[in-house]
Amino acid sequence: MAKAPVLTPRADDFPRWYQDLISKAELADNGPVRGTMVIRPYGYGLWERMQQEMDARIKEAGAQNAYFPLFIPQSYLTREAEHVEGFAPELAVVTHAGGKELEEPVVVRPTSETIVNDYFSKWIQSYRDLPLLINQWANVVRWEMRPRVFLRTTEFLWQEGHTAHATYEDARDYAAHIHEKVYADFMVNVLGIDVVLGRKTPRERFAGAVNTLTLEAMMGDGKALQMGTSHELGQNFAKAFNTRYLSREGREELVWQTSWGSSTRMVGGLIMSHGDDSGLRVPPRLAPVQAVVLAIKGDDAVLAKVYEIGDLLKAAGVRVRVDDRTDTPFGRRAVDWELKGVPVRIEVGPRDLESGTAMLARRIPGGKEPVAIDSLVRLLPAVLEEDQALLLTQSRERRESRTSEVSTIGEAVEAAVAGGWARIPWADLGEEGEAELAAHAVTVRCLVAEDGSVPGSDDAPGNVAVVARAY
Repeated sequence: MAKAPVLTPRADDFPRWYQDLISKAELADNGPVRGTMVIRPYGYGLWERMQQEMDARIKEAGAQNAYFPLFIPQSYLTREAEHVEGFAPELAVVTHAGGKELEEPVVVRPTSETIVNDYFSKWIQSYRDLPLLINQWANVVRWEMRPRVFLRTTEFLWQEGHTAHATYEDARDYAAHIHEKVYADFMVNVLGIDVVLGRKTPRERFAGAVNTLTLEAMMGDGKALQMGTSHELGQNFAKAFNTRYLSREGREELVWQTSWGSSTRMVGGLIMSHGDDSGLRVPPRLAPVQAVVLAIKGDDAVLAKVYEIGDLLKAAGVRVRVDDRTDTPFGRRAVDWELKGVPVRIEVGPRDLESGTAMLARRIPGGKEPVAIDSLVRLLPAVLEEDQALLLTQSRERRESRTSEVSTIGEAVEAAVAGGWARIPWADLGEEGEAELAAHAVTVRCLVAEDGSVPGSDDAPGNVAVVARAY
């Protein structure tokens, strides 16, 4: 009889494969309250590496980390009408605490524009206080009706940036800088995920923003996933919270603002972009464990050698784990590491010691080959970089091969339903066509210019709509 697969094959049932992988790779569990999740150590290790890489880029962009309260007075949200309307269905509201009814209900943070602005209005006095660039790493709560671990959960982890500027141009340029130099750089060069940078339509724009910039990625099943967004808020929140500054000329002016965020949804994107029927494939630049050294048997000489290899690789800057659990069958351990997507396995047994070699198993391209133990430290960095590049190439080739150029709404729907993306001139689609797409559960993921760049306005000549079904 054929051996049952460890995971449901992706081609048979992609959602089931996704859930199987999260469970068997020990990434997360469902929490006790519907829509919440418990992130397990290996899954949290992926998020920690994302945090480290993103945090460095955010700080390089001039922002500093701060923290704002989880609880927000409900009245704050009502000050910006479009904002509260956009979030109303997702709000969790606390009405009782300390054994009695609260005088004013408080909202569990869905995003922090309102509370941040309340404090910006206190901290900003003159042009010398600008730009004010703040980021926070936090959790947020948005009551989710159709939860899916990492992709859509009632509570999730994220970073949210909030900035105030003296001019519209400065705010616009900063939002674009975060979009391209922080988010896109991280997603392409660390996650190895090809992303399309574009502009959201008014229908898809963040509630309270005047412009939303997005990064869209194609998952393994052809659906789109929004990986992060950067918003120009104009002066909407500044007006609502009276956030003003004294200009060089001595005039009181409203600030111009941005906000931007990315979340644990990126872990879901990582899984669905790079995973295969054997499990996760983690990009080497991201991987908490880049190489695992496995002792095939509990032989003293073998164990001594795997510890030695581990120390040498660690000294060379490789994030390495030694697996000396020889009381667990080797095959079981190899499958576990394959499920977790560790880029490289170095397998050492008694015969390998005799020949002075180790078996090098590469998770991303697949395959095994014997390699001289003495050459591992020299070879491994190049192997890891080669495999990092391969993941990005595969991600880009999937998007390009499954994106169709179309001229009608019917063709756009057909392409999306078939598991791909479509590009259609925005002038041919328009807001009426966008509404028609929505009836088929297809959305405009973003607008791009003819040359693939981010357009300067919603109605710029030559704008192209990228449409797809999405998570």
